[in-house]
Amino acid sequence: MSIKNFKIGIQDWLDERSGLSNVIKFLREKKIPQHKHSIWYYTGSAILLFFTIQVITGFVLVFYYNPTLEEANKSVGRIMTEVPFGWIIRSVHSWSASFMIAFVFIHLLSIWITKSYRKPREATWMSGVFLLVFTLAFGFTGYLLPWDDLSLAATKVGTDIPRSIPVVGIWGTKFLRGGEDITGDTLTRFFGFHVSILPVLLIILLAVHIYLIQKHGMSLPLAAERKKEKFVELPFWPNFVYREMVVWLFLVGILFSVAVFLPPSLEKAADLMAPAPEGIKPEWYFLFLFQTLKIFPSTILFISGDTIAVLLILLGVILFFFLPLIDNKPAKRKGKIITVIAYAFIVYAIVMTAWSLM
Repeated sequence: MSIKNFKIGIQDWLDERSGLSNVIKFLREKKIPQHKHSIWYYTGSAILLFFTIQVITGFVLVFYYNPTLEEANKSVGRIMTEVPFGWIIRSVHSWSASFMIAFVFIHLLSIWITKSYRKPREATWMSGVFLLVFTLAFGFTGYLLPWDDLSLAATKVGTDIPRSIPVVGIWGTKFLRGGEDITGDTLTRFFGFHVSILPVLLIILLAVHIYLIQKHGMSLPLAAERKKEKFVELPFWPNFVYREMVVWLFLVGILFSVAVFLPPSLEKAADLMAPAPEGIKPEWYFLFLFQTLKIFPSTILFISGDTIAVLLILLGVILFFFLPLIDNKPAKRKGKIITVIAYAFIVYAIVMTAWSLM
């Protein structure tokens, strides 16, 4: 048997059992419309790129990390000083998390502004909001793992926020901490969330999200859809994929440049009995929420200001989740008002983040 016939035989054997040829056929026939908003299509694949980098670098780090009170901070120190290229792997892991969260925000905001969540893509949007929540949870749980003074203090503040929610708040704080206070159980719990529970949930959600995107296709701009404009359509494979690869190379270059020149520091090991350092702030993606909580007074009409602030934030998240159902007539006046709210939210988040940093 010739090499060519052997290769064809292997391909036929795999295709008969996996149906791979049908997938390839689908990708070749899939078309991507080209218009002035096409740039936002690339943000979705960028999220997948940074998540893949997170998984690869996380696999390496977990071999050397020890999630115990005595060894957590020391093991991170050893990764940075003794493991070959350990410092750059940790830096890439840290920065790719920030890049991923940034692109999830950008992706959802672009969909909000362009009304790409309109029928029949409501479930696609809702799965994307869940992805945002789990991505933020990734960042939150990973922040504690170096187990230094700053991460401990920030986690104390973060896990104390649910306490303001009536009825279930105290239970929520205890669930996150593994008890009343932050202890070694909290560290173990956060490690478990970060390396097992959240990755599984995120992979499942990504699969559902990608399936829904393939089922319903790429959304056209609202104005173009109403006018029934015709656009140039680019084949997904290989044309659009090649363009995506150029974007990926550009983003990877930026990521590694930032990781090399701005590696994350490691403070001294956390002391559970020490007072919190001054000026504690969460990661940048939580700053606008952190500042929102700070501007509320201690009490409002005999109700805790923190309780009102947290409930308003939760209400905002719920409205954000059901946005496609609320904005069910995007071409009407209500839809235009919701678009203005999107721009107002962007301005608000930037102003609050800058205020918190100052």
